[in-house]
Amino acid sequence: MLSLGNTSLLDAAAWRKRGFELPKFEPGRVAARTRETPQWVHFGSGNIFRSFIAALDQKLLDEGKAQAGIVAVDTYDREVIDRVYRPHDNMSILVLMNADGSLEKRILASVGESLYGDPECPRDWERLKAAFRSPSLQMASFTITEKGYRLRGMDGGYLPDAAGDLKNGPAAPKHVMAKVCALAYERFRAGRLPLALVSMDNCSHNGEKLRASVTEIAEKWAAAGLADREFPAYLEDGKAVSFPWTMIDKITPRPSDAIRAELEKAGVGGMDVVCTAKKTYIAPFVNAEGPQYLVVEDSFPNGRPPLEAAGVLFTDRATVEKTERMKVTTCLNPLHTALAIFGCLLGCRTIAEEMRDPLLRGLATRIGEKEGLPVVVDPGVLNPRDFLREVIEKRLPNPYIPDTPQRIATDTSQKMSVRYGETIKAYAARPDLRVSSLRGIPLVIAAWLRYLTGVDDEGKPMALSPDPLLDELKAALAGVRLGEPDSADGKLAPLLSNEKLFGLDLNAVGLGKTVERDFRLMLRGRHAVRDTLSEILNGKEAEKA
Repeated sequence: MLSLGNTSLLDAAAWRKRGFELPKFEPGRVAARTRETPQWVHFGSGNIFRSFIAALDQKLLDEGKAQAGIVAVDTYDREVIDRVYRPHDNMSILVLMNADGSLEKRILASVGESLYGDPECPRDWERLKAAFRSPSLQMASFTITEKGYRLRGMDGGYLPDAAGDLKNGPAAPKHVMAKVCALAYERFRAGRLPLALVSMDNCSHNGEKLRASVTEIAEKWAAAGLADREFPAYLEDGKAVSFPWTMIDKITPRPSDAIRAELEKAGVGGMDVVCTAKKTYIAPFVNAEGPQYLVVEDSFPNGRPPLEAAGVLFTDRATVEKTERMKVTTCLNPLHTALAIFGCLLGCRTIAEEMRDPLLRGLATRIGEKEGLPVVVDPGVLNPRDFLREVIEKRLPNPYIPDTPQRIATDTSQKMSVRYGETIKAYAARPDLRVSSLRGIPLVIAAWLRYLTGVDDEGKPMALSPDPLLDELKAALAGVRLGEPDSADGKLAPLLSNEKLFGLDLNAVGLGKTVERDFRLMLRGRHAVRDTLSEILNGKEAEKA
């Protein structure tokens, strides 16, 4: 059996015989250059990073357009580094799953160093600080999920780690944003060296979210005398530090046991899927779809890798915002979340399975075509109708993408304001559109609240996906019972008016009653979720809940 790592890779013929595409560079030399002259640090060492970001750098290294690899940093789960990266010399196997069932297998060796980004691991933390002090560093990018940028809870107060970091300063930060701020402070003290901090997370205005959190911490530290008073000005100086906006798109499910079996059949051992103590699902391989998009605001004070040669679209902020809004608020993410919520309630196993259900496909199509496209502004670099058509007809129905509703339903409270709130705002602001014409979106919001009761459409207890606000939301819906629509009385109005959840007050714009009505309909009894979905999509809504 072959084993992924530097030694095994010496037998290139054995890998190629089994259908693997190999690096066209010497991984050891790239790793040495990465440590000596780091150019790119990436926070978030999970599956989207390896399937997309690391693969971009691999292409540059293969073509001789880059010399150093990426320093991969995990600030959340040390097991990812200890159990997946280092045992395999920081290499991964990328398996692209095409809609025709064919697999493309590549060995990725573009990660030159992997570090656990926490002061509790002094060696790794010192290595990371040294990288940030290096004049060669051009960018630090992020795929840490939207919740990683949050400093406050739903009540507006600071989260415990953030509160502690604001009080204690940059010496031993715990919150990921405080860690980033502390590392930027190292770069400031090393001579105010330039750097781009690039969020590649799948959320609206990602660069602004990153900038706001990092600068808020810096300002608090400076005001308290915990950092140089000029430090915030350094972060606000676009010629020194930039926070480019980006739009990223590539469906990357959890590692699939079916792919693991295929790799073992091809003669590769040690491909077990790991579920860490923190519930991170990761493996020495990563499986993903082929289509991918990355649009980046071209603002890099210290230069950047020539990623346009790997297919990245560089443009201005306005164009990035248009492409991001197209994807995140109308043409993909809202469809994905809708399918995730209903899929969990209806017991579906995969997103592709849902797309074979006429009702669920109809819901996704309505949200995208009828409710989303009217408020899309064509970004120019991507055509919205073509993008949406690819999503509905090819990407979501791909039966070889083993993506689950439960994975997509993770952190839904962090997504509602962007995936649906932005479209609702657009309707409210347009004189030619009526908020009351929205029917798919309020139905999804009602279904999410129904999902939070923890009971599926068969009336059976249902495990809920991780969410930072899960306990608060479940408490708000305590006492709501299936078969008793009246048990919802008075429960929803406070949630629906919460602008942190939805981006606006749903009651104030006239959607609150619609959501409450749909919610009550879904409480009628077993199968009421599917019945409500059918009634609304077919224009045969029940008169009373």
